Amino acid sequence: MTPLRKRMIEDLQIRNYSPRTIETYVRVVAGFARHHGRSPDALGTEDIRDYQVHLLGKQASWATFNQTVCALRFLYRVTLQRDWPLARLPYGKKPKRLPVVLSQEEVLRFLGAVDNPKYRVALTTEYAAGLRISELVHLRVDDIDSARMLIHIGHGKGDKARLVPLSQVLLGRLRTYWRAERPTTWLFPGRSPEAPVIPKTIWDACHRAREAAGLRKHVTPHTLRHCFATHLLEAGTDLRTVQALLGHASLSSTVVYTHVQRRLITATRSPLDLIGELPPPSPAT
Repeated sequence: MTPLRKRMIEDLQIRNYSPRTIETYVRVVAGFARHHGRSPDALGTEDIRDYQVHLLGKQASWATFNQTVCALRFLYRVTLQRDWPLARLPYGKKPKRLPVVLSQEEVLRFLGAVDNPKYRVALTTEYAAGLRISELVHLRVDDIDSARMLIHIGHGKGDKARLVPLSQVLLGRLRTYWRAERPTTWLFPGRSPEAPVIPKTIWDACHRAREAAGLRKHVTPHTLRHCFATHLLEAGTDLRTVQALLGHASLSSTVVYTHVQRRLITATRSPLDLIGELPPPSPAT
């Protein structure tokens, strides 16, 4: 490990960045250095611009592009303490797309098609509590508080803990699962009981279930989180409550779900329906 990499990792750890973010930032900076064949401390803003053009040429996703900007901003402004204007390290404008959301009937069809009982309970938990995949796989057995009907999320984004309600239906499924599997530490252990299931395993189970259920929509584990938020709003839950349950730092991240509430949209009458009968069309001459 080079001294620069070691210092960057320490700077990230001091600021309580998650292990996953630290790993990503280090990987991104290593790719930047490999592209130029030099250490990052010998590179400048023009080299960063050149790398951004390179990413665009590779048709990297906007998520990858902006992740790279975040990592390089941290490296140069915090670790190397370069006093560069932030405008010299610009973000890309990410296209805004509405999230894919399943109807409640489609959710039932999807969960019923999960081929492994453990992964079916895991994906049911993700939908019932609106979890991120990283939060799901790091759930511990003692995070389920049946006495208070709460789930403790200890590995939220930014390492922020939160509480979400424990569904009565989910509690029943979890108890049946626990009696069959007897997990001890991790609620959903991997091949070794000492380690949690890896996200890819859940992704693979999700892909198989989508195919088996015959769903045309692109369904990922995160889709279930989108469904959780949208279905709550459709049931009348206020936006601030949904924000807290999702663990969003900003309300702007939650507002997107107000645009995908099918029931509210379809219940809204067009102004054309409100003006009464239209006059008959004029006969063709």
